[in-house]
Amino acid sequence: MSQATAQLSCQELVELVTDYFEGALSPDEHSRFEAHAERCQGCGVYLDQMRVTIALLGHLRADRLPDGAEQELLEAFRGWRST
Repeated sequence: MSQATAQLSCQELVELVTDYFEGALSPDEHSRFEAHAERCQGCGVYLDQMRVTIALLGHLRADRLPDGAEQELLEAFRGWRST
């Protein structure tokens, strides 16, 4: 199976979710992403949760975050990605 037609794994979907929502995936990656989300119930639920989170937090203004919250979140996600 070529890379172009290879199925996406759950981990790959999670790693690509930001690019998916930002419209930064290639057409092939986008198709693979959506095909996986349609057939994998867990990833479909994850994608729905991300949509709800974005919808709710999309209204959160940076000036309403407690002091240091942005830096704490960035550090937490940097640490998560490296593990």
